[in-house]
Amino acid sequence: MGAAPGCLAANDWVCAEYVRSRAQELTDATVQHVWITVVSVLIGLAVAFPLALLVRARPRFAGPVLGLTTVLYTVPSLAMFSLLLPFFGLSAALVVTGLVLYSLTILVRNILAGLAAVPEEAREAARGMGYGRGRLLWEVELPLALPAVMAGVRMATVSTIALTTVGALVDHGGLGTLITSGLKSFFKAQVLTASVLCVLLAVAADLLLLGVQRLLTPWARVPARAGGAG
Repeated sequence: MGAAPGCLAANDWVCAEYVRSRAQELTDATVQHVWITVVSVLIGLAVAFPLALLVRARPRFAGPVLGLTTVLYTVPSLAMFSLLLPFFGLSAALVVTGLVLYSLTILVRNILAGLAAVPEEAREAARGMGYGRGRLLWEVELPLALPAVMAGVRMATVSTIALTTVGALVDHGGLGTLITSGLKSFFKAQVLTASVLCVLLAVAADLLLLGVQRLLTPWARVPARAGGAG
């Protein structure tokens, strides 16, 4: 069921010869895409977590923090990269910084939602056992908030995979660079292959993170099984 030998010359959309002959190029672009996504989401979490804790501890900061992250998310990617260009130049850091800023609105809100959903009786029981504020956060609140936090990480990751393609504007877009160059030359096989890989990457990342979420929160599956048995 292989493609015809002349599919490259015929500029077909589906071309196995393209995949074989450009395997290294596709691999390099995919690795760059994954690297930019992982780094962006991890830095986004590192920034979003203290922001969420600040908002929870000082509610008067909720408006400015949530408002700013929401505004950042609405800025068009081209404008965002243009604003960051004087600081980072045409580099991967430019793309990563822009993606981190885009991820904040999702991550901050989900971390806050997860912490807000922790039952007050769980906090009271922990305090009654002598838990301090830090131990209460790390051993009680965060574990119980994990479903909402992981849901935010999944959304931010899939969104970042999609937005990473825009990094092609500065030649650091992973698979997006192949899509853009393929569109310019109307190289059908390159456009379709890179696009499919991007979609598969997003699906794989979401399923992987869902698996991690289920492993970290086994208690969250108990009510569903119990309800189904009834």
